[in-house]
Amino acid sequence: MKAFAAVVVTLAATSASAQDLTGTLKKIKDANAISLGIRDTSVPFSFLNEKQQPVGYSMDLCMKVVDAVKAELNLPNLQVKHIPVISQTRIPLVANGTVDLECGSTTNTLTRQKQAEFSPVTFIGGTRLLVKAKSGIKEVEDLKGKTISVSQGTTNERVIKNLSEKLNLGIKVLNVKDHAEGFLVLESGRVDANVSDDVQLYGLKANARNPSDYAVVGRTLSYEPFGLMFRRGDPDFKLLVAKTLAGLMRSGEMEKLHAKWFGPLGLAVDEATKAAFALQALPE
Repeated sequence: MKAFAAVVVTLAATSASAQDLTGTLKKIKDANAISLGIRDTSVPFSFLNEKQQPVGYSMDLCMKVVDAVKAELNLPNLQVKHIPVISQTRIPLVANGTVDLECGSTTNTLTRQKQAEFSPVTFIGGTRLLVKAKSGIKEVEDLKGKTISVSQGTTNERVIKNLSEKLNLGIKVLNVKDHAEGFLVLESGRVDANVSDDVQLYGLKANARNPSDYAVVGRTLSYEPFGLMFRRGDPDFKLLVAKTLAGLMRSGEMEKLHAKWFGPLGLAVDEATKAAFALQALPE
């Protein structure tokens, strides 16, 4: 009789636990699947390898979150779906529930926080210029009257347009859908510079047919704290993401992942990023 009562109590507790799930965790549990928003060409954050599989720094971080979700929900066979996103679609697809966790290179801004939630800072970058090495362009002022490419809907687009107006540069802007297209129009000579976050420009340069033909130049034009993005109003999922990343920061694993993906580009962990990791390595 005691054994039967114990079983009843256990089942009741399990049922109550399942019923307590809300938001993203309930959605994932019900579907036995989590949807990750991926980028095709955001090197080294999220891009497709030679097998057309998404890899990169942000992908590794997202998979750590996936492992935490599996453990939290007891779903060892949880399916992982990859949903391609671009700058213009990433926030709407997170907001409408299509994407549970965006694994790209998205800057956390106060304006964007009206539409989506962000993880602790995973990387700190800044807007710079990618040009042909022989162009003579060294700073943003050298772009006076010239044409640049920039991904539509990015913070980089807003930064370069504001600077052009402030400094009376008359820069012409060619909007592109992603980083690959931005580089392609530079390579073909349609624009004089590609404007994006410095780390992605280094990635484009490294993967060019002749990397020495290109240079990342100019002072840093903006502060770009990157994070993983997910839906607003979901404290349980937000806590799970924060706990996962804080654990990586406490253990030193975060810096190892940084070295894995940014080291080949010649980029060490800068002091600002180190400080961000230290400040966000909250105890359990």
